[in-house]
Amino acid sequence: MSGFKFCPQCATELALVTLIEDGGPTERLRCTACDFTHWNNPTPVLAAIVQCMDREGQVLLARNAAWPGRNFALITGFMEAGETPEQGIAREVKEETSLDAGAITLIGVYDFQRMNQVIIAYHVEATGEIALSPELAEYKLFTPDKVLCWPSSTGLALAKWVTSLGHEPQWRELAKL
Repeated sequence: MSGFKFCPQCATELALVTLIEDGGPTERLRCTACDFTHWNNPTPVLAAIVQCMDREGQVLLARNAAWPGRNFALITGFMEAGETPEQGIAREVKEETSLDAGAITLIGVYDFQRMNQVIIAYHVEATGEIALSPELAEYKLFTPDKVLCWPSSTGLALAKWVTSLGHEPQWRELAKL
């Protein structure tokens, strides 16, 4: 269910209990000593289809340094408190690629249940010199008609964007991470 095993308030071991909520019975981790409930709600994650406007509109995909294999994906990151999703994705693009975000357009919202996340995907027009953060190992640039999509949340966002440009998405297998 989640990584929580002990109550963050009193350190008592959490128990799986059935609570009656608006939608009916739901299992939650709960502290039997202080009644703390771990809701285990999905975490919002921001994702960017980065289109390099000063590189003939090519799309930047990057490989996370922690990933095995050679899978390239969208730029992603967590929102910070006090910022809008648009501010957050502009910050993430800058932090991870050194590129400056221009126009930012919402593509859609996708579930990523394997990681208990909700992906908020944007198209970001970016300019500048590419310099990757240490969390990214390498990048590749693709023309929008040649980029390979994958059958998961951020790959579905990429396919929707490619389709909006009038191209038929090309697909690759989703490697296990």
